[in-house]
Amino acid sequence: MADNNAGVLPQEPKKMFDTILVLDFGSQYTHLITRRLRELSIYCEMLPCTQKIADLDFKPKGVILSGGPYSVYEQGAPHADPAVFDMGVPILGICYGLQEIAYRADSKNVVAGEKREYGHAVLNITKHSGKQAHVDRLFEGLEKDMEVWMSHGDKLGKLPEGFVVVAQTENAPFAGIANEEKEVYGIQFHPEVTHTKKGTELLKNFAVSICKAEQKWTMKAFIGQEIERIRTLVGDKGQVIGAVSGGVDSTVAAKLMHEAIGDRFHAVMVDNGVLRLNEAKQVKEVLTKGLGINLTVIDASDRFLDLLAGVKDDPEKKRKIIGNTFIEIFQEKAKEIAAAAHGSKNAGDIEFLLQGTLYPDVIESISFKGPSATIKTHHNVGGLLEGMHLKLIEPLRELFKDEVRELGTQLGIPEDLVWRHPFPGPGLAIRIIGEVTRDQVRIAQEADFIFIDEIKKAGLYRQISQAYAALLPVKAVGVMGDKRVHAQVIALRAVQTTDFMTADVFPFETKFLSKVSTRIVNEVHGVCRVLYEGGFSRDAILNPCADVVQSPVSPREPSKWSRVEDSAVYGDTIFSGRVSRRNSRRCMCTSTSKGRLALTTLEIPKHRSLPSWYSIMISCLLSTPIFNLV
Repeated sequence: MADNNAGVLPQEPKKMFDTILVLDFGSQYTHLITRRLRELSIYCEMLPCTQKIADLDFKPKGVILSGGPYSVYEQGAPHADPAVFDMGVPILGICYGLQEIAYRADSKNVVAGEKREYGHAVLNITKHSGKQAHVDRLFEGLEKDMEVWMSHGDKLGKLPEGFVVVAQTENAPFAGIANEEKEVYGIQFHPEVTHTKKGTELLKNFAVSICKAEQKWTMKAFIGQEIERIRTLVGDKGQVIGAVSGGVDSTVAAKLMHEAIGDRFHAVMVDNGVLRLNEAKQVKEVLTKGLGINLTVIDASDRFLDLLAGVKDDPEKKRKIIGNTFIEIFQEKAKEIAAAAHGSKNAGDIEFLLQGTLYPDVIESISFKGPSATIKTHHNVGGLLEGMHLKLIEPLRELFKDEVRELGTQLGIPEDLVWRHPFPGPGLAIRIIGEVTRDQVRIAQEADFIFIDEIKKAGLYRQISQAYAALLPVKAVGVMGDKRVHAQVIALRAVQTTDFMTADVFPFETKFLSKVSTRIVNEVHGVCRVLYEGGFSRDAILNPCADVVQSPVSPREPSKWSRVEDSAVYGDTIFSGRVSRRNSRRCMCTSTSKGRLALTTLEIPKHRSLPSWYSIMISCLLSTPIFNLV
């Protein structure tokens, strides 16, 4: 057991730093509020809107009520604990949060808007001389006319009693309100998104000028306090076993743990059979020779692959199998290490398991009644055995990815490790859509290696946040070496993001994609087609376990075809592919309809003179030569 006389456990960041509490009502932008405040060196935590204030173990300097997709007057709409308004701290309601404040005063205050307001709007700020000073403080230092981003249907029908108007737009006469007596504010727009030009300054006004939060949240300050917290938690003889993968999260966590307790930290890497090509060998060399960490590599690939056999279309089951097996192996290894240390100066029990859990992992795994739901069981947070004998220790739990990179730099970790692309705990198992076999793993490994190798050669690696090759459970016909082949399809993905909560597809040049696809088709046995995918949601882009189907499409209504950037749009389906010959019968392309990924065959007539609507479709399809004709 850890030494009980080690001292009082240092407090968590929310108790050590001035903290702004964000209550989430389900907005797609809520996490951005937290990010913007962290960027201002203000510590901020997000909790579900159903959080009971009596259960909080800290008092925030202020509270922000986020936006949300509901109407406050609908039955079953989420509402904040009334105790929020009795805490005696400043409150800022954003969009739905504004309406929550107004609805609480009088249910008739919120109405459905005659015109929905989505996108850019010009906000007119109104100053109030003669009122209490706090009334104008939210917009202090900002221009009278401010460009903001709106996303709402409902609005205030009248001004709540005791409030004054501090901002308005053409469609929203109460776009900004302030209570005359208390520091309670509401705004209809979203200051957290970059489309609101001075949004960060507004959030700073609230957090610093109004809430009086000190800007002391930095990684330099975090390091010393977290090391002290780890030492106190583990004690003088306690030992920690740590899961490492070579990724930035586990590497930074391992380095932090090594700094705190030295040789009493035992780093373990499990080769689960679904790692990247030569991953285990490379990680061992980097962590041992480069960082001086004592690392044990366990080859359990056969054990994992045998358990994954037969699991075809259930990514959650894959995650559970891999997560549970990881813990079983760690428990077994912990007993071995403890037995080996018996009688030595390191004879303390191993009772802690290190994990590189990040704050986005925590956000994803929050499941509560109301607008938000669990996106997936995250490998770092959920899916662990109920009878796990080790206690979790998660030193990075409060950090976003960019904060972890900064922390790694502060700890002296080499740049190439700090900026390494993330790799999921379940590994290639969730990038192989379908059953995981040894041959499927080989194909995914080799294709992924080629993709990353070319990205590095092109000098694009640091510009991309995550890139990988996913293996689709479909086959296509192609001609290779004068032979007709029937082989699988690789889907390439690459995104740019700062917080790994939202992401944009990386815009590769056609020449680059052509080179990558040629190498993969030529060098990876079992592949005859390569696709480069786009996506419309963070989870669809960063996690490849989407539904994949094959479906023929032969649309006949020319009025439904349109062009959006480099893709063809038919109804609610977006196509990306290539047709190289006008008289071709079919072309293969990826399409997305209502969030569902599909490998689609577009039927093209034999006519030499194609109808204009087919010409539109063909001209819209990407000219990237990675799509081969069937």
